[in-house]
Amino acid sequence: MTTMPTPLASPPAVTPPTADIGALTFEKIDRDFQFLLERFREVLTAVGQPDIARSLPWLAPETDSEPAATMPIHEIHALSIAFQLLNLVEENAAIQTRRLRETMQTSSDEPGLWQQSLAELKELGFGEADIAAALRRMEIEPVLTAHPTEAKRPTVLQIHRALYLHLVELENRMWTPAEREEIHQQIRAALERLWRTGEILFEKPDISSEFNNVLYYLRDIIPTVIHRLDLRLKQAWKESGFDPARLATPESYPRLNLGNWVGGDRDGHPLVTAQVTRETLERLRHAALDVLLKQLDGLSDRMSLSRAYVQPPPYLLGGIARLVAMVGAEGERRTQAHRQEPWRQFAALMRMRVAAAREGREGGYVVQAEVAADLALLRQSLHDVGASRLATQDVLPVERIFSVFGLHLAALDVRQNSDFHDRALSQIMEAAGLGKTDLRKWEPGRKLAFLIEELKSPRPIAPRKATLGAEAQAVLDSYEVLSDHHDTYGMEGLGSLIISMTRDLSDLLTVYVLAREVGLVRQAKGGLVCLIPVVPLFETIEDLERAPGILDEFLSHPVTKRSLALQDRNPPVQQVMVGYSDSNKDGGFLASQWYLNRTQSALADVGTRHGIHIKFFHGRGGTPSRGAGPTHRFLEALPHGSLHGVFRVTEQGESIAQKYGNVGTATYNLELLLAGVTATTMKHTLPAGEDTALAEVLGRLSEFCRESYQQLIHTDGFLSYWAEATPIDALELSTIGSRPARRTGKRSMADMRAIPWVFSWNQARHYLPGWYGLGSGLKRLRDESPDGFALLQSKGTRRPFLRNALYNAETSLASVDLALMGKYASLVGDDALRDRIGGIILGEYNLSNEMVDSLFSAPRETRRPRMLKTIRVRDAGLRRLHRDQIALLKDWRGYLASGDTKRAEALLPGVLLSVNAIASGLRTTG
Repeated sequence: MTTMPTPLASPPAVTPPTADIGALTFEKIDRDFQFLLERFREVLTAVGQPDIARSLPWLAPETDSEPAATMPIHEIHALSIAFQLLNLVEENAAIQTRRLRETMQTSSDEPGLWQQSLAELKELGFGEADIAAALRRMEIEPVLTAHPTEAKRPTVLQIHRALYLHLVELENRMWTPAEREEIHQQIRAALERLWRTGEILFEKPDISSEFNNVLYYLRDIIPTVIHRLDLRLKQAWKESGFDPARLATPESYPRLNLGNWVGGDRDGHPLVTAQVTRETLERLRHAALDVLLKQLDGLSDRMSLSRAYVQPPPYLLGGIARLVAMVGAEGERRTQAHRQEPWRQFAALMRMRVAAAREGREGGYVVQAEVAADLALLRQSLHDVGASRLATQDVLPVERIFSVFGLHLAALDVRQNSDFHDRALSQIMEAAGLGKTDLRKWEPGRKLAFLIEELKSPRPIAPRKATLGAEAQAVLDSYEVLSDHHDTYGMEGLGSLIISMTRDLSDLLTVYVLAREVGLVRQAKGGLVCLIPVVPLFETIEDLERAPGILDEFLSHPVTKRSLALQDRNPPVQQVMVGYSDSNKDGGFLASQWYLNRTQSALADVGTRHGIHIKFFHGRGGTPSRGAGPTHRFLEALPHGSLHGVFRVTEQGESIAQKYGNVGTATYNLELLLAGVTATTMKHTLPAGEDTALAEVLGRLSEFCRESYQQLIHTDGFLSYWAEATPIDALELSTIGSRPARRTGKRSMADMRAIPWVFSWNQARHYLPGWYGLGSGLKRLRDESPDGFALLQSKGTRRPFLRNALYNAETSLASVDLALMGKYASLVGDDALRDRIGGIILGEYNLSNEMVDSLFSAPRETRRPRMLKTIRVRDAGLRRLHRDQIALLKDWRGYLASGDTKRAEALLPGVLLSVNAIASGLRTTG
């Protein structure tokens, strides 16, 4: 039988039947993993660690006996590396599987990509012109954040990238035996480097280090992907029988924008100062100019058309004269060097203007409209002399890359908590002589009336250079940076002002008043306008319930109306962010998903009444409990009518490396977003056909699940169980991110950030946030509403919302390990508490599995073999790591309790390394 390409052998020429592709993928993962493990074993033996080499569970004989003592730290390190290799192998196998399908001309089997999306739209009756028009309206923006969920050091990630590239090299059948052996040697060298590299940080990374990591993806990976994305759309377009001429200009493609939170997200992060934000904006601009310089270098080399064979249009010569006048004498000298090549002259002069901007000299480009106009002129000049192929092949790709990155690389959002804003405004009022004030204690009506009255005047509250409190100074300093940037470059590079924990209209109007202090809210015709979008973030269940009313009031306010009217859009767009993390922590998995779904639908209706489109910004995390899961399923499950072609989504923690760590996976994941948003937007223009009866059943079910979940978290002793049965205390000391794990330093449900909440339960193999309450909710529905439960069985699993929710819950349920869960529970010192809380969790786990199975016609093993295989292959190594972590936690906590801080500190690196190793094995943190 045919095999897929592997590092060990070249594939035969015969292509396997489609049905075998899944099996071939599993076989490839097994072979490639064994190959890398063998190389790793060779390295370990060579560096004097033969015992550790023999102990790797996938190479050693299986045994049921448990180790007598905890593993040495080096053995934990080796297991962590083994899991990292497995992750690389799975990533490569996924790419090679997709390539095999496309080679077999079955790319339409890949859900969510352009080929399937276009075919589906055609079946729904959309014509070529409809789809082409829709493409031009799409705006998709992944936003990279530094939320502390990436347990790998940037140095380690760089070694991973090198190993991945070597693995891909071995897919090529061209190498001679000697050449293949050289690649093997390079792999051994990378593995030795990985072995000798410290895996954990002993100091929290600073923001600059986090920004450098994000910058790598923005500057070095994604620019290389844009042309591939365009080619994939063009190929699918052609295979759909559509006219390629419709994709001849940069404006013909869906618009891909990029966002960034590193250096702007200051919610609970005191280290994100105004100076950090200023430096971040500067570095983003410099990086964008570097990307453009690289593109123009290549373009200049290719623009070798000679006057001897083709005469340039007069407007090209005029453009050259204009550019020479801007860059000065050096430009004149440069044109003399290429007197017979006017197209090269023009491209070289463009590069000189970009270099001048990069170095802060006169003559540089200031705004991206100038660059876009010059590139369009160059492309048109080639078309006009009959060199259309060169215009398409050489200039259009540069225009497309520039349309994504512009002169700013990624838009920087500034996020802060509403409580922080209240304190800041209170301090400003006090500095203005209005007496000692705490707006947080004002009656809501009084506070709102004060803000409404203030926003009738352009004058600031505080006198210039007034002495302000810490919060007020921090807010105004950061807004001053944004104001300065806006005055120079306009909105290029600026995202939004995002207000965490938006709970009423006053939280949004407070930002208008604060922005007025530094000129971000200014007098315009008819009254005040805000220059930067103000965006509510609705996070908890209660906030989601209040969100439609808050948005309706906000859109009715005169400042908001005038600010939206400034947009060059018809209709205008108001961004709204919805949070998947705190709503889950607050109400449990299914209730969170349902309230998010219903709230988005209601918010979209509010926008329609006001004549605007809502751009939803989805604050998804890296785990199913925080909104993660397959992109195409997530998009399918969005409420009908909520998507208008404008879409933002966070990418955070280990998800960034997993989705954008190499060109192949980055291309795939961005195509899923572009194609999925386009197809879903067009489907949302069709009649809804919503099943009201089913929606009512889902509403009841979500409330039942919510009650069950909240009953657990409010059970006496639950927080104590969590504190002892999970490594949450170790996670709070980990150094995987610059931001604190808790907002104010208290260990409570309200104060704990959702990321370490999920992280701790995953490490302890409970996975509780991803499923708890589902079993009780379904059973109660069956008992109290048999007809509703029957409706759920007959229709529910075919509806995108419930299908996606159950898919994600099942992933969490399958990841639970009862034996390990019990061992972690043994860390709870109070036997009665352990048995009581542990028994509740175990009972709900068994019930959830039983009830979920009752909704499907086939068992999980038949429906989800790939997911189960992925979990099983990790099992041997993970069980050893978990057992070791439990022993380490017990000893470490014992030393702390006895006051032996010296021994506790000596043990902490091993505890933290076990956290990293288990995160590698689970492929997720929080």
